[in-house]
Amino acid sequence: MQSHEVLKKAFSQSSPKAIASELGVSLSLVYKWAQEQSEIGSGSRNPLDRVVKMHEMTEDNSLIEYLAEKCGGYFVRNPESHCQKGFQYLPATTEIVSQFSHLLARISHAALDNSITQDEANEIRQVWDKLKGYAEGFVRCCEEGDFEQMDEDEDAPEKMEAVRKTLY
Repeated sequence: MQSHEVLKKAFSQSSPKAIASELGVSLSLVYKWAQEQSEIGSGSRNPLDRVVKMHEMTEDNSLIEYLAEKCGGYFVRNPESHCQKGFQYLPATTEIVSQFSHLLARISHAALDNSITQDEANEIRQVWDKLKGYAEGFVRCCEEGDFEQMDEDEDAPEKMEAVRKTLY
């Protein structure tokens, strides 16, 4: 989705007039932000595009982290995709489960004394962010990968059974 489309959607759920008034800009400018920029003059470089440009110029994630925090979220950078043909789904799935188990173990260990210190909370956050990044990498490989291989792999049931034997 492009920035002007995001703004158009947001403006449909609020009042562009109130937004213009609160920001101290003209109503026509707010409407132009929700239009695609073109060489014939429609549209205007909107605040979202400007923040993206500032991020590109500074390469400082604190801009995005600040916005995410102000909106009640948390920014985690998506990993680069290193997916190649022949992506191994089962080992990657096992790794996600393993990392999730590691997260739960950290939480359990931290909560043993019925309290979680700031250091323990920071450690849990690091493990959680690593898991989210790994899971996002897996999803990207699924999106880019060769789904057909999963269907064509005739040895899949035997491989699954072999993995089960090693996990249980």
